[in-house]
Amino acid sequence: MEKRRVVVTGIGAVTPLGNTIEETWEAIKAGKSGVGPLTRVDAEKFPAKVAAQVNDFNIEDFIERKEARKMDRFTQYALAASMMAAKDADLTITEEMAPRVGVWIGSGIGGMETFEQQFVTFQERGVRRVSPFFVPMMIPDMASGQVSIYLGAKGINSCSVTACASGTNSIGDAYKVIERGDADVMITGGAEAPIVQMAIAGFCANTALTLNQDITTACRPFDANRDGFVIAEGSGIVILEELEHAKARGAKIYGEVVGYGSTGDAHHITAPAPGGEGAARAMAQALQDGGVEPSQVGYINAHGTSTPYNDLFETQAVKSVFGEHAYNLAMSSTKSMTGHLLGAAGGIEAIFTVLALKEGILPPTINLLDPDPECDLDYVPNEAREASIEYALSNSLGFGGHNACLLFKKY
Repeated sequence: MEKRRVVVTGIGAVTPLGNTIEETWEAIKAGKSGVGPLTRVDAEKFPAKVAAQVNDFNIEDFIERKEARKMDRFTQYALAASMMAAKDADLTITEEMAPRVGVWIGSGIGGMETFEQQFVTFQERGVRRVSPFFVPMMIPDMASGQVSIYLGAKGINSCSVTACASGTNSIGDAYKVIERGDADVMITGGAEAPIVQMAIAGFCANTALTLNQDITTACRPFDANRDGFVIAEGSGIVILEELEHAKARGAKIYGEVVGYGSTGDAHHITAPAPGGEGAARAMAQALQDGGVEPSQVGYINAHGTSTPYNDLFETQAVKSVFGEHAYNLAMSSTKSMTGHLLGAAGGIEAIFTVLALKEGILPPTINLLDPDPECDLDYVPNEAREASIEYALSNSLGFGGHNACLLFKKY
């Protein structure tokens, strides 16, 4: 069976760098940071004091307040980003095409804020005061469900929950849906709103979050002084479309998805496999899926969390896949600017990867001031760089040993 070609025709995002993809991408190119003091919750309760929060977001710019109150924050972010992506793609879903348009949006933990609030209500006021919307607000698939309802997409409707690989797995799985002919259009990506007390407490307890209180250096992937990630929130959504379908309606095309790899470490619940063995197999799988040689890849958007193990093992994984070419390609971590959006990270990072290809601009890794001697690749330190590249990868690695990788081609 001949593979159908899949392209990106729309993008939308809500991030700590801006409430549109235009604001966000301009900040990325300028090397700006979205990291600031933790204010969403009482920072005095936690050893971690910084976060990358979405600011000045108003869901009522998109839907009525009455309806928004039935949605957790992560679903609101997903819906806003999806609406912006559909508008960017000039995509109006008619009744005729609706069964061929699907939604696949991932989330690592779903409606954590709703769970916290409703548990307090239950403890203090009893079962009768728990919201009837509690369950549908909390479950991670509700971002996909609400986007489907609001945009009228009646095709496959799903959600990948693979921790920090959720967004990338969702895009990869959606790509395969179109490639095999089960849909013509997919609305896909990730959404997360984890800046709540229990999520921060949990990540502090397993020592994943940075304890650096200096917002200018707290997130520093591949730096010798990195000590953990900065928790972040938001959503990144792309419109994927079968190439001929996109051309027939005159859609603009950002880039092409040509490969997808997804593997499991079978090693540890939180630590990556030594040497990044599972991540290496995911990258190799994506290259094989796309029929692309390692030497053809010019850029990798790294998972790059700013944790000691991740950055080292991801670097080792790249070396194992690319050999000597690892020193010729560029690899940067945009988490240095956005923080770590957990299940939404793959959504926004896929967008950054496609825009890097389209515009010929490689995003920087900021705060890389004292390079780790064992992390010795080209991480595009501190300033964006112009470069014409043909192929680029986007990596996401998650708790539970989930590894996902997307391969994009310049269109």
